[in-house]
Amino acid sequence: MKLKRVGGFLVKAASSVFFVGYLPLIPGTFGSIAGVGLFYLLKNVTTVIYFSVIFVIIILGLFVCGRMERLLNKKDPGCIVIDEVAGMLISFIFIPYDFKLIFLGFLIFRILDTLKPYPAGRLQNCHGSVGVMGDDLVAGIYTNIVLQVILKLNF
Repeated sequence: MKLKRVGGFLVKAASSVFFVGYLPLIPGTFGSIAGVGLFYLLKNVTTVIYFSVIFVIIILGLFVCGRMERLLNKKDPGCIVIDEVAGMLISFIFIPYDFKLIFLGFLIFRILDTLKPYPAGRLQNCHGSVGVMGDDLVAGIYTNIVLQVILKLNF
């Protein structure tokens, strides 16, 4: 029985990014800020390490998000923010560490995560972990594309 409680605690800790998702009012925004913080911590690592961290977070998210939904008996509960962290890290792939770009990326990601452009809206309707993670991964990809275009146009 204790093992089940420990497993539930670990699922909650991972899916909420060490309980950031339990902060009041705007947990998705706090999760995105946590993603920016992690980007800051990773700013001097190699591309291979950066991609490895993203891969591990996505795999961990896919592992825990569906379990957290079942644990809380709720579809995509707000306390799950590992998806925002993954999306933010994807947003900044090959983006130089520059405060203006980070702020812009954060804003674009939050807007796209809210609007859910195709196929994000469809992915969110999927059951389990794919439904939780998919829309934020798409928002991260779209944000990255917008930031890459901005960089190419030298804004």
